[in-house]
Formats: sequence, C-alpha cells, structure tokens
Amino acid sequence: MQEMTLEQMKNVDIRTVDPDSLVDIRDIQINPDQPKEERIRNFVRQIGNPYCFRAGGVAVKVSFAEDGATLEDRLESLMMKL
Repeated sequence: MQEMTLEQMKNVDIRTVDPDSLVDIRDIQINPDQPKEERIRNFVRQIGNPYCFRAGGVAVKVSFAEDGATLEDRLESLMMKL
C-alpha cells in the first residue's frame, strides 16, 4: 500500500471511508513516561492518519482552523489526557 502524505491524509473525505478500515482511537496505547516527541510519534504510528480515525463505531474527521492550534498542539493535549 502506498503511504499518504499529511496533505492527502488531511483531505480524506470521511463520507467515503469504510469505518472498519480506520484505527479505533480507544485501542491506542501511549506511555506517559516517554518524552513528548516520542509520545506523538507513537500516536501517529498507531493511528495511521491523525486526521481520520474511529471512536467506537463512529468515523471521526479532525480539522483545524488556519489561525487556531496546530496539530502538534492538539496531539500534545490529547497525549496529556491519555
């Protein structure tokens, strides 16, 4: 399978994605003792597409405003909660 760029991941149309093909965010395991950069790498490695994933039976599409928080900011916030 061909790897997608971040831009391609961001542009995935959630309406056309088979929810069963997405990683369930509830299955992600993050070690809170790891440095921030490593936690982010592990999250992205496990989730595949950080913009498009599943929460239970619901497909989720994440987007950010141009002048809002960055993906790194949001991932860091998510890691702090896990």
